[in-house]
Amino acid sequence: MKYKYTNDLINETSPYLLQHAHNPVDWKTWKNNVLAKAKAEKKLILVSIGYSACHWCHVMEHESFEDDLVASVMNKNYINIKVDREERPDVDQVYMNAVQIMTGSGGWPLNVVALPDGRPVWAGTYFPKNQWINILEQISKLYLEQPDKLYTQADKVEKGLKSIDVIKTNTDQPKFDIEFIESAVKKWSFMFDHKLGGLNRAPKFMIPNNYHFLLRYAYQNNNQELLDYVNLTLTKMAYGGLYDQVGGGFSRYSVDEKWHVPHFEKMLYDNAQLVSLYADAYLIDKNELYKNVVEETLQFIKRELTTHEGAFYSALDADSLNGLNELEEGAFYVWNKKELKTILETDFDLFSDYYNINNYGLWEHDNYVLIRKDDDVSIAKRHNITKEALNKKVKSWKSKLLNIRNERSKPRLDDKTLASWNGLMLKGYVDAYRVFQNDEYLEIALNNANFISNKLIREDGGLNHTYKEGLSKINGYMEDYATIIDAFTALYENTQNTKWLHTARNLTNYTFDHFYDVNKGMFFFTSNEDTALVSRSMEYRDNVIPGSNSIMAKNLFKLGHYFDNDYYNKTAMTMLNNIKPEIQEYASGYSNWLDLMLNYTNPFYEIAILGEDTNKKIKELNKTYIPNKLIAGSTKKSSMPLLLNRYNSDKTLIYVCVNKTCKLPVIEVTQAIGLMKK
Repeated sequence: MKYKYTNDLINETSPYLLQHAHNPVDWKTWKNNVLAKAKAEKKLILVSIGYSACHWCHVMEHESFEDDLVASVMNKNYINIKVDREERPDVDQVYMNAVQIMTGSGGWPLNVVALPDGRPVWAGTYFPKNQWINILEQISKLYLEQPDKLYTQADKVEKGLKSIDVIKTNTDQPKFDIEFIESAVKKWSFMFDHKLGGLNRAPKFMIPNNYHFLLRYAYQNNNQELLDYVNLTLTKMAYGGLYDQVGGGFSRYSVDEKWHVPHFEKMLYDNAQLVSLYADAYLIDKNELYKNVVEETLQFIKRELTTHEGAFYSALDADSLNGLNELEEGAFYVWNKKELKTILETDFDLFSDYYNINNYGLWEHDNYVLIRKDDDVSIAKRHNITKEALNKKVKSWKSKLLNIRNERSKPRLDDKTLASWNGLMLKGYVDAYRVFQNDEYLEIALNNANFISNKLIREDGGLNHTYKEGLSKINGYMEDYATIIDAFTALYENTQNTKWLHTARNLTNYTFDHFYDVNKGMFFFTSNEDTALVSRSMEYRDNVIPGSNSIMAKNLFKLGHYFDNDYYNKTAMTMLNNIKPEIQEYASGYSNWLDLMLNYTNPFYEIAILGEDTNKKIKELNKTYIPNKLIAGSTKKSSMPLLLNRYNSDKTLIYVCVNKTCKLPVIEVTQAIGLMKK
């Protein structure tokens, strides 16, 4: 008789969990009653963690979790829990740390066997079917015959977990100087790839916060060599197959050194941060390539990842159906020579040179991933046409190919909304508006900010982490607060609507009540209202997304200035000082902290603008790259500390201040910029 399984995932909203809802595995979700059941039945827990756009998660599902034999082994010996790492980053963080302690590496799918109390005893990533069965049977046999061995292992791993991310309070007096930063960057620079950009290795991840810091540091310290390296990296990424040359937007990373063949999933968080990065980089030398990247990426976000409520979806899958109706990684994005010749006709030779339909652009199975090698001027000169004529052709090619591509089977959409990633994307739209002053970008930003206010902020002042189909759930994590506070502060700077600034302050005060560790002077990743996991971590290292503590420290620095709040200011300084001893060894993992440190090593300008033409002057000021500033503005009298007693009904005045000490007010933006350049 066939085993009757009870898969609870059918009741979930997460696309990743729903992908597994028809597996013959007794999948449960991470809930208190499920964990209590494991304890009551003294049964091992199998925690399997992934996300909807994960290629190898799909492979393991097909090979193992859809298989009746595998399911019978899992169901007999384990309480099986499926976790969407994007919904539950807290659970993912604990067990990712565990697999790294036990094996030295990690990734997804992440598979962990834990004791009934949740403490991990074994962990790994992807395994083929027979190996997976063998592992599960060996562990369950050991648990029956020699459970002490597993309990001893659990004690060791638990001890290791509690030692990870332990931050020592730095009792030294805070001292932040440019020499410290120079030393950290110099050590980091030995890893730079000066030929192809990025770091000198493969795969290549973009890590936008790395290049945002390096861009600012190079510019503020007149380091042309470093600025050239950053621009090389941004150019090569924009030329690469990593960037969707037809539809805009970036994939998660490149598997090779030349940014050519991506792991094809497109994540909201990457694209959000890259919009901010390319927008700022554009301000320095007005590179049209960077402007095009921002415009095309935001078109992609609007077309593919924006909801009718003004929220943003999470991701597009790497896999889609190919011509044989089979799921294949990248099938939606690649082209073969024959179809390109048919589509482009007499333009094929020019197109082929532009996008390298040759050995340079060839991937596998006679498919090409479009990649650029030369700039427009070089191509136009080689083909004896004007740059304007070439740009017109490129635009036409993209339109044609996009229309044809849209007839293909599309990658699956992860249609849940995450507070933290929406905060990043909101900031991206605000930054794009600041630089390019396109009113549509501000309109979309305001729609999203209102969505967050109405759907994700609760009556008690806290945030929920995820939203889908009218349901807002899961108590928010520190990453949610940090990114949204950052975005709302930026929204205030560009609209002068104090509603956003006050909401940012209210959320900040909430984090002090529920996330802050007074002893360490840092913020936990989870709220004190959440059920305790094996360990309660502090996320402070910067990765593909900056650590929530580094974002929060920058928030406190700015809000401390806006509200003249010494507690905020001192907390930001304490946080940076606590992290300082770790920075030198691995600067790329602390680049957002280094960005904050620049606020202390260079003058940081508080710009107050008051009067009828405030908005106009802010827009004019924003045409210049000044990363070491904040803006407070009002068209009328204001009680804000930076604006108090500075309003003049006859004219719009600009005050340039450092540490509450201001120069005499000026009227022209050029005068204000001159004061800062001095």
